[in-house]
Amino acid sequence: MFYNVLKAKDIVDIGDEKFKREILMEEDNKCLSIIAIKKNEIIDTHTSICDAAVYVLDGEIELHFDAEKFKVDKGEILMFKKDTEHKVLALKDSKFFLIKI
Repeated sequence: MFYNVLKAKDIVDIGDEKFKREILMEEDNKCLSIIAIKKNEIIDTHTSICDAAVYVLDGEIELHFDAEKFKVDKGEILMFKKDTEHKVLALKDSKFFLIKI
């Protein structure tokens, strides 16, 4: 896959699944993934073991952290620290990059 030009919007084919993750690069706990999720679906509460950033390619998602929630729209990025419990709600059919560093 290296040294190829990829169209990010075409990488993940979600089909009938609620959400799907495709890992593009990975080393130890660090990775670059693209995730597709259908409207109104949820990625249940989990904790990141790395600092992370979410960049929305298409659609709109909402990230929930304890009592706070953040709406992240197409073209926007949200960064958060490791050991942060969170969940993801898709407000629209969406695709986003997940960058763990």
